[in-house]
Amino acid sequence: MGKRELTMLYRCCFEGITTLIAKNVYDAAYPLHDGEYEGQNDDTNERELLYREWARYGAFYKYQPIDLIRKYFGEKIGLYFAWLGLYTEFLIPSSVVGIIVFLYGCITMESDIPSIEMCDQGKGFTMCPLCDKSCDYWNLSTACATARASHLFDNPATVFFSIFMALWATMFLEQWKRLQMRLGYFWDLTGLEEEEEHPRPEYETKVRQKKLKNETNKKDNIEEDEKEKLTWRDRMPGYLVNVASILFMITLTFSAVFGVTVYRITTAAALSISKNESTRSNVRVTVTATAVIINLVVILILDEIYGAVAKWLTEMEVPKTEKTFEERLILKAFLLKFVNSYAPIFYVAFFKGRFVGRPGSYVYMFDGYRMEECAPGGCLMELCIQLSIIMLGKQLIQNNLFEIGIPKLKKLFRKLKDERTEKKESDSNHSKHPQQWDLDYMLEPFTGLTPEYMEMIIQFGFVTLFVASFPLAPVFALLNNIIEVRLDAKKFVSELRRPDTVREKDIGIWYNILSGIGKFSVIINAFVISVTSDFIPRLVYQYAYSHNGTMHGFINHTLSYFNVSQLKAGTQPDNSQFEQEVIFCRYKDYREPPWSPNQYDFSKQYWSVLSARLAFVILFQNLVMFLSALVDWMIPDIPKDISEQIKKEKSMLVDFFLKEEHQKLKLIESFIMHDKHRNKSETKGRRNRAASFCQFSRSQRGSFTSFSSQHTEV
Repeated sequence: MGKRELTMLYRCCFEGITTLIAKNVYDAAYPLHDGEYEGQNDDTNERELLYREWARYGAFYKYQPIDLIRKYFGEKIGLYFAWLGLYTEFLIPSSVVGIIVFLYGCITMESDIPSIEMCDQGKGFTMCPLCDKSCDYWNLSTACATARASHLFDNPATVFFSIFMALWATMFLEQWKRLQMRLGYFWDLTGLEEEEEHPRPEYETKVRQKKLKNETNKKDNIEEDEKEKLTWRDRMPGYLVNVASILFMITLTFSAVFGVTVYRITTAAALSISKNESTRSNVRVTVTATAVIINLVVILILDEIYGAVAKWLTEMEVPKTEKTFEERLILKAFLLKFVNSYAPIFYVAFFKGRFVGRPGSYVYMFDGYRMEECAPGGCLMELCIQLSIIMLGKQLIQNNLFEIGIPKLKKLFRKLKDERTEKKESDSNHSKHPQQWDLDYMLEPFTGLTPEYMEMIIQFGFVTLFVASFPLAPVFALLNNIIEVRLDAKKFVSELRRPDTVREKDIGIWYNILSGIGKFSVIINAFVISVTSDFIPRLVYQYAYSHNGTMHGFINHTLSYFNVSQLKAGTQPDNSQFEQEVIFCRYKDYREPPWSPNQYDFSKQYWSVLSARLAFVILFQNLVMFLSALVDWMIPDIPKDISEQIKKEKSMLVDFFLKEEHQKLKLIESFIMHDKHRNKSETKGRRNRAASFCQFSRSQRGSFTSFSSQHTEV
């Protein structure tokens, strides 16, 4: 071994391989795969076995070999695939219920009285113009298709489905805790304690720089412990940059949503003055479709930017350990991507059509552009379109482009680069068979599970947050995850370098994020049902204003009157082609008619509906929270068989310790008895020896006396 190799070995032992990689001493360090993943027909090759039984699209119907995954990749990755498998299984019942709710809407579409009244041309509801000057009066029956389509998702069954999905989320989290406990028991993770992690190389470098700076400045008043670690004063610049950057990114997201809103308003105004009749008749469809596609493209671009920005901001904080770094990175990335993914949906659900005004007193933007209104059937149908396109677009594009295409391109470029390097080497090296570390080096480096979890967590939000507007969301999520499980498996087995084995007893901060989304979804669905849909207005009309307790007359009840002579100058339709003279036009709102003393003020019906909406939110939220807490209480966190096994093992352990203690006590007692017996024997021996000595002394004294008398006689 040469001097250079000895130096490298010394530095690796004392500095750590991670530090050496950070200093560019080494390019990479990774455990090797078990040979090739196909073509060897070797059952002892765990990589090939995983590929054959798990990492193929043809194995989608098979259960995941979780124990083998854990053995090959470690507990952390094993827990991820176990969680993903359970989540996919739980999507099956929610998909079935979602399909039933959708079919209920299809079956009851023909008997829905409000839709029938809206489609009835004989009613002749003359509506106010949708824009100034270029838009004419129109008949409500022309919006028949939108009204019928809205009923598919805006019906009483969606309320039941929202409650069901809230309980579904709670039950999923409870079942995951049980499965996590079971896996932790069988994988010997129950007694796993968090060990003190080694500081990150960046942290050690920062501490070393601080120490050198303090020594240079000769600041003797600084305590020794402050020299050896970074304090909040050292991190304050990074924290300030973090807060400012996150606020800027959130503002950027809202600006993108506002920009798309401006696009919708201006495009709708431009298409409304078109000379083409078909263009004017399809303004709403064209604007909605193109705006959603623009939103999707912006979301995908900003997602990639926010991921890189979150990593950069986390590195500026200089966290001490890898676990702290990962948690802070997850929180930042989730916050930015959550706002980015759901901001357009929140706008359509809760803000669109709320600040329009009324005929004669519209709210304008940018010198004459009216704020956009919801469709005659409400904004719920547009919310459904927005949610479905963004959800499906993210899944299809991310799966096909970012998770399949880009890794393959990177692998191809790395392979071409290595081939160029080999051509420059000698011919003797060409004949050598490439070693496993060379083959693994051409694979993509493993960068962590954060992107995998993040994708599924955002999907979980789509499934739970706005499920009242799109009952088929669990169906599309299920179809995606069936492919996603095998896609991730194939990526880990064949596209990535083998990651380091990491022992973890849970999924960490991701569980808290899932729990937070589940609780937040209750509030969001309550507001979607009460504010965005027509469920509450229909309920109030049927039980408070209907003459016969049915929905007949509901459409007329929700439309207010406006005197067209009170339109502002310059806003009347130019060259109106409406077939009859219009005196009063209708618009969707609860306001007093023009012949009322308080004309165009909010009517009594408006305040009744508003009170009912708020009451429903409170009732729905408390009911669902109570049922969720009940489900949480009824389902124990630890499975019964595992609990009994743990109790049995504890009892056996206690018996073993008691037996050991009993044996120790017996040993001590025998030792004491032996000691006492030995002491008695020694005492008796000493007494016998004393008696013998006394007897010997007496005999000697007698002999001396007889000897003395004889000597005297002589």
